[in-house]
Amino acid sequence: MSFLPYVLIGMALAFIAVIMKSRYVSFWGQSISDYPEGPQFDIRERFNGAIQCEGVIYGPTGRVSSRFVAEFDAVWKGNVCVMKEIFHYDSGNVQNREWKFTLGNDGKFNAEAPDVIGTGLGEQKGSAVLLNYRIKLTEEAGGHELDVTDWMYLMQNGSIMNRSQFRKFGFKVAELVATMRPKEISYAGE
Repeated sequence: MSFLPYVLIGMALAFIAVIMKSRYVSFWGQSISDYPEGPQFDIRERFNGAIQCEGVIYGPTGRVSSRFVAEFDAVWKGNVCVMKEIFHYDSGNVQNREWKFTLGNDGKFNAEAPDVIGTGLGEQKGSAVLLNYRIKLTEEAGGHELDVTDWMYLMQNGSIMNRSQFRKFGFKVAELVATMRPKEISYAGE
């Protein structure tokens, strides 16, 4: 009897196991409805005013490829927010970005930015926010187009933990982990 049917069955089972893991166990296996408990994440409240951010970017091998600190300034007019961002990378590079969020009455929102291809789709529910979009990297960063999934989780102290994965052709090529919180006001002389 030939081993070929057993090899094909084994390959098919391995393929199914990989698909099941990525769909139900891994980063992609999360659902916005998984986070009903905890503080309620309202982007109008949390993405408002001056925000301080620190984070790291991991490359495809899992090693830190970049670190950054950033300052955001978010202003709402009705259901539309403009959030300006200034990133300072450990390489010395500075990046300015600007998001525009348009919030619907159902907790879903659209997200636009100059480096986002089309419109990102987001949803807030419970203590989490999910945002999916396609980004075009700068030429200095390779100019690649990547699919991005951002998960943001509101912590009990009001900080936001952000975990993002960047994928090309379905393969993870980078991951970002960052914290965001209201920027502390410092007064002269203190």
